[in-house]
Amino acid sequence: MDTKNFLTKIDDEELLKEAFTHRSFLNESRDKIPSNERLEFLGDAVLEILVSEYLFHRFPLYPEGKLTLLRSSIVRTETLAKAAQLQSLGKYLHMSRGEEEHGGRTNESILANTYEAVVGALYLNKGLETVKSFLEATLFPRFEEIIDTKSYRDAKSHLQEVVQEQMKITPTYKVLHEEGPDHQKKFTVGVYVGEKLIGEGKGKNKQAAESAAAEVALKSFVV
Repeated sequence: MDTKNFLTKIDDEELLKEAFTHRSFLNESRDKIPSNERLEFLGDAVLEILVSEYLFHRFPLYPEGKLTLLRSSIVRTETLAKAAQLQSLGKYLHMSRGEEEHGGRTNESILANTYEAVVGALYLNKGLETVKSFLEATLFPRFEEIIDTKSYRDAKSHLQEVVQEQMKITPTYKVLHEEGPDHQKKFTVGVYVGEKLIGEGKGKNKQAAESAAAEVALKSFVV
């Protein structure tokens, strides 16, 4: 079942428009429809409970720690953005011309937020069962890839385990460089063991840059 079918289930036109209204659009529109940030907030909470329930039943032998890692891997920005891209959610967005010119329709953060907003709108309009069907069609299938590739293992946590086990010290992170305008900021972060730089990474936010730096460090870390 494709996303278009799910969107037609939302019979509240204002709620549907709100789900696809980026905050940048408010400055160029006379409509009083709010941005999708409140729906995003709600959708985030609904996602957490439904993903948790799915994992609880899908993996009855997994301990809490592994279930937490799996949940984090499926609700993180990159995964939600990929699900949104596969469902072409970006083409439905209302945003400012400037945001669109700067690639807003393919921006991972905006797409992930929109996915959460759609979840919030579906929940308000049709309830948990419809949201669950939406997730089963658009998000839950990605668990197979996540498990096969072991991408649920957070790079920062993995690096910390390795460094602490071998060197009895915790790695630290430092922003080395920032560039670009506020809406398209890029960060370069370094990860250190003591005073030694063991990896650098770039990302659209500090968290993404830290994760990239940890991945680099894991490939080259030698004691």
